[in-house]
Amino acid sequence: MTKSKIEKFEDLIVWQKSMSLAEEVYRLTRQGEFSKDWGLRNQIQRAVVSISSNISEGFERYGNKEFRQFLLIAKGSAGEVRTHLYLARSLGYVTPIEADILIGSCIEVSRLIGGLLRKLKVEGRK
Repeated sequence: MTKSKIEKFEDLIVWQKSMSLAEEVYRLTRQGEFSKDWGLRNQIQRAVVSISSNISEGFERYGNKEFRQFLLIAKGSAGEVRTHLYLARSLGYVTPIEADILIGSCIEVSRLIGGLLRKLKVEGRK
């Protein structure tokens, strides 16, 4: 079995999942009380967009060292989104089920980023 080379960031599963997460966060932050809390809404939206943006920007730079740095920033942003989701749940802006689903998605994206970081460290990016 041959490995296919990823030639564009849109092919990365982690980027695809981070985009889905961003879409869902945007959907939720446009509803109810969440939509009225400008500060938290703005912060979580910026953080969730930062995940996919940093993955794509790092990929386009073509260097392992830079790509890893951007992946670390994306991973940090995933943690930031989780924190905002915990707060949104506590404030009643999202239901516990909605929060748990999105927190699970953040954890999944973070794990995928971690796996990609390990792969880049071991194999190098070709």
